Amino acid sequence: MKGIKKTSIWTRVYSAVLVLFTIFVLLDTFVIPRAYTAESGSSDSENTGTAASAVASTTTSTSGENAAVTASSYSDGNISITIKTYSQDNTNIYVADITLSSAENLKTALANDTYGKNITETTSAIASDNNAILAINGDYYGAQNSGYVIRNGKIYRETTSDSSQEDLVIYNDGTIGIVTEGSVTAKELLSKGAQQVLSFGPGLIENGQISVTSNEEVGKAQASNPRTAIGIIDALHYVMVVSDGRTSESTGLSLYQLATFMKTIGVTTAYNLDGGGSSTMVFNGTVINKPTTNGNNITERSVSDIVYIGY
Repeated sequence: MKGIKKTSIWTRVYSAVLVLFTIFVLLDTFVIPRAYTAESGSSDSENTGTAASAVASTTTSTSGENAAVTASSYSDGNISITIKTYSQDNTNIYVADITLSSAENLKTALANDTYGKNITETTSAIASDNNAILAINGDYYGAQNSGYVIRNGKIYRETTSDSSQEDLVIYNDGTIGIVTEGSVTAKELLSKGAQQVLSFGPGLIENGQISVTSNEEVGKAQASNPRTAIGIIDALHYVMVVSDGRTSESTGLSLYQLATFMKTIGVTTAYNLDGGGSSTMVFNGTVINKPTTNGNNITERSVSDIVYIGY
């Protein structure tokens, strides 16, 4: 009997330790913030290139030119943005059509200007911190322990998540490409002029052709989801696309549906970013889509990073 009691006690102790360890691992993975590198803030209180008005107005941009701003457009001589809304496959899709005079206006930013694990803010908060005219959520690098991370010409992480992992590369001349991590190192990408590298995927369109199949998905994601994507039409002419999903009003898209839609609007290279509850588009300080994780509450999810247009 004593032996049985001792065994029972040790079993309970082991179980308790296992539970505590599991809780710690989950907290460390998804909750406990760990800052690795703090960046100097890119926001500037005197930067008036970002308009906060949802009505027609005129402001002065950092370039010194007047910016014409409406609820669905922005133009200042260097940056031109038009927001369009589509309804396709029972889904609301928001498209920002962007033309730039310089690739320098296509940027990324980290939550709290800090590279780390579980360092997060909402897309709108990061956009505000950086005076973004337009912003979408990025690849949520902080939820992963590997995968290339290059932001604004600096390598933060160069460990490979998977030799077949497809990354988006935005080069300093404004061109974009899709590479597999097993075929090139982060340092090699940097030497080739990579300004931003985001690791989520997959690539949706390459060389003008859809590169996903009709049954391809991200991990165990649902077939119809809120989505975020970025693409290029031609030189310095981009689109940022966000679709709503998981509600009766907007079902969501599969990867193939998203790729098909982007091909119809002339995109030649397109890449899938973090979706689901993360999918958010912010224009002139206003969230213009309806982000949701479960379909019940319309609210932003905090994320690690954004891709944005600004000065």
